[in-house]
Amino acid sequence: GKEVVIANAIIAILTIGGQQLFSFFTFSCPCHVGQNLIYGLAFLGVPALILLVVGYALNNQTWRLVTGKRSPLQEEPTPNRLLQCKLICFVLCSVTGRALVAPVTWLAVTLINGSYYVCAVSEYVSVHYYGANLNVTASERRRILATFPCSQLVPPELTRARDEVILLLRYQSQVAGWLLIAVVVITVFLSYCLASCFSPLSFLHFRYWSSYVRNEQELFDEATEQHSRLYAMQHVRKFFGFVPGSENVKEIRIPSLREWQAISGLAFLKRVDEEHYDYSLLHDWALKESVNGKYLKTDEDP
Repeated sequence: GKEVVIANAIIAILTIGGQQLFSFFTFSCPCHVGQNLIYGLAFLGVPALILLVVGYALNNQTWRLVTGKRSPLQEEPTPNRLLQCKLICFVLCSVTGRALVAPVTWLAVTLINGSYYVCAVSEYVSVHYYGANLNVTASERRRILATFPCSQLVPPELTRARDEVILLLRYQSQVAGWLLIAVVVITVFLSYCLASCFSPLSFLHFRYWSSYVRNEQELFDEATEQHSRLYAMQHVRKFFGFVPGSENVKEIRIPSLREWQAISGLAFLKRVDEEHYDYSLLHDWALKESVNGKYLKTDEDP
């Protein structure tokens, strides 16, 4: 849908902006043997991995998949395992596709930029093609090549070879970046084509279903907010003796020290019976304690 496309576009734009700022303020190739490769690959891979994990974590479908269980009201005594596997695979593919937007954008932009790739592989380039005869040992040759990303460390006689090597590496990096973009675009297009071909819904029916799911989720969120507020209000009123927000409060309840201690502290979700939970310490107190205690009229002098 349009919302998904817009969301993915925003994520991609934010990733591009973050990558540019990240490169400008933090990236500085060490120009040292053995460290260039680790440093370059770390800047390429670690942020992409972090963005992938964040993409999974921010997707509600991930948590539905992790916490989902078969409904006890389901009539089938034995669920259809094949159908469940298909559904899980479909959800995983959908979640993964959304989660890959940011890391793929990061990899593509960094490859097109070329700085990380140049830093990572500069010491492995052969320079004899550029007229540079390095009559030194292999370890010394690698040390010299490792300094190529830092122009101020390169000997003057190797300046021309260094420029040509940097151009070659940038070419390789940018080609890899555009190939990555092409592969992703083609894969996404074919995925949508296959999904449309195997969909049991027609085009207009699919649009209606998408609209229904979106509206249902919005209405459910609104109802959840209002229901939980009204439910919590009952427990707060029992504890303090008045409804929050009321303009004409004639009396208030004075909680005892024992009651303050009962609702203070840390607590996990507590299971009451087969179907119900206590959501907080105040919820637990309100369900167990009777309505009594000390009350104070607001129009009297305490």
